[in-house]
Amino acid sequence: MAALWLLSAAIMVITIVGIPWARAAFNIAVYALLPFGHEAVNRAEYTGQEDVGTGPLGVIGNLIWLVFAGWWLALAHLIIALGLAITIIGLPFAWAHLKLAGIALWPIGKMIVPIDDEGTRPLAYRSPRSQS
Repeated sequence: MAALWLLSAAIMVITIVGIPWARAAFNIAVYALLPFGHEAVNRAEYTGQEDVGTGPLGVIGNLIWLVFAGWWLALAHLIIALGLAITIIGLPFAWAHLKLAGIALWPIGKMIVPIDDEGTRPLAYRSPRSQS
């Protein structure tokens, strides 16, 4: 699946107009290779400030992404998740592909961040009291 994400990133770069989407596709390709210990979060919630990708232009960009690339990448992740869910060993990987299917539909404005040691929340979401 990471190869499909890299292929979509390469196609986007070739079109020149798709360069903003290519960066998102490349980041998700890396996440597809190493999904455990990381989580995709909303960039505005993580950083605490709005930017181009989290505002109205991000919604327009996500709609364009959904039409041209998102639906077939999400479908591929769902098919792979169904295949992996057949075995007990494949269940964690199936869950990872289900998360990737959601990201495939609406990637702009998302950010891949590490999860804390307890495996519950991204590091930036921890309260100051929980860091001691």
